Amino acid sequence: MSDGESPNDERPRVLEVLRRYGWNATSFQILEPGFSYWFSEPDACVAYVDTGRAWVAAGAPVAPDEKLVEVARGFVSAARAARRRAVFFATERRFAGADGFESVLIGEQPLWDPAEWSRTLETVRSLREQLRRARAKGIVVSKLSPAVLADEGSAERRAIDALIERWSGMKAMPPMGFLVRVYPYSFPEERSVYVAKKDDELVGFAGVVPVYARNGRFIEDLLRGPDAPNGTSELLVDAAMRDAAAEGVRYVTLGLAPLAGAVPFGLRLAGRWSAALYDFAGLAAFKAKFRPREWAPIYLSYPEERSMHLAVYDSLSAFSQRGLLRYGLDALLRGPTIVVRMLALLLVPWTLVLATADSARWFPAAWVQWFWVVFDVVVCGGLIVLSVRWRGWLAAALFALVSADAVTTLGEALLFLFGRRPSAFELVVAAVAVAGPVLASVVLYNARRRSARATEKS
Repeated sequence: MSDGESPNDERPRVLEVLRRYGWNATSFQILEPGFSYWFSEPDACVAYVDTGRAWVAAGAPVAPDEKLVEVARGFVSAARAARRRAVFFATERRFAGADGFESVLIGEQPLWDPAEWSRTLETVRSLREQLRRARAKGIVVSKLSPAVLADEGSAERRAIDALIERWSGMKAMPPMGFLVRVYPYSFPEERSVYVAKKDDELVGFAGVVPVYARNGRFIEDLLRGPDAPNGTSELLVDAAMRDAAAEGVRYVTLGLAPLAGAVPFGLRLAGRWSAALYDFAGLAAFKAKFRPREWAPIYLSYPEERSMHLAVYDSLSAFSQRGLLRYGLDALLRGPTIVVRMLALLLVPWTLVLATADSARWFPAAWVQWFWVVFDVVVCGGLIVLSVRWRGWLAAALFALVSADAVTTLGEALLFLFGRRPSAFELVVAAVAVAGPVLASVVLYNARRRSARATEKS
């Protein structure tokens, strides 16, 4: 079976509930792989992921309005019986403030009435210009048939998979799961996928899913390759908007812009600290340029006896898939700019320690000590320059230098420790001396690989 199915697949049953009560913008996404389902008979369900400590639900319960709170409480009780906390991520106004629950703003999502799209284009010159540029560069947008999406061996689907893999590999952060996993194939007859091609090569695509109870559409995936001409994304959105208008759809969203709006100070501060890994402000600005009719608040909801900080932690764990610690390590080794800069900063105190160390105790000769001091100054300067502006040749040179450093330092450490009884302090120093260049070489290797993916031809 494909598409994440199992012999006792519950998703057809979930789809029937969605067709009646799928009001959340994220509701259709619960049919994608990775979710478990808790049902409240006969007409409600909650889709969630189990992090090991919490059941994190994707949006509010899929249920009639009058049963929302009742179903949510039942889910919380079921989670408690399983020794799990319960969290509802990406809830909207109709659930925020429900009796027995707290809600914290985590961002906003833009909303459009596609019937107004043509008027928007008439009044926003920058959008018209982007569309003109993409068409002038030969970009052609078309809509794929459900049969093509369902065929795992089709050329179109293979091309989409390749674009997704390449797009994910270019990002500073490792791929996430939960509500941001890119998988535009579940129930293909219910969704729409638009592809953008240049000279018959795929350079972008948009995945659009229904929001049944609101006669709406959610553009959940909007990807473009690094070599796609300017205006490619705009042309994909334009195609989706025009089709939605022709079909009488009255609600379209591009989904959550995390940390947009008046989010709590702590979340806003966290967004600033992590800006080098994820451009929250840039994502919000991108969605804003399509001139939405309004911005709707999106919340994180949790039982009132629980802590907001635990709810945030549980939600992040759901997105990380393999645990926050493992995800953080993967992100570190991926080599984003902020990590390259951090390596440079850590080299400063290390170099000062080398320069002031007892030469007779730690080095075979004084010239060896000063060689490593000068070497580290050069590497530190190179890393700083690289963190400001990426240069392929400099990254390659630094990778070669720190790799040679790792091998040489390992040899020196073994010679230093051989035939003696080192103290615990000496063992720690030797370990740090070896680990530093090893870590730097891994980070630079992965950073170079991501850069190569971003520049190679699709």
